[in-house]
Amino acid sequence: MSRWLIISGLLLVVLGLAWPWLSKLGLGNLPGDIRVERGGFRFYFPVTTAIIVSVVISLILWIFRR
Repeated sequence: MSRWLIISGLLLVVLGLAWPWLSKLGLGNLPGDIRVERGGFRFYFPVTTAIIVSVVISLILWIFRR
């Protein structure tokens, strides 16, 4: 259990440091992401981005379990 927490923490640190480069990939601006902007109100729900990220993470975990 502690090994998984350490690995998860290190992964979050790496993702945080790589964020400037990852944000240039265009995730978050895909067709299917819901964006509503009106007056002083802004709502954003990344449906397509969440599905793609979920599929990629599932594939990676599936490969490592084999």
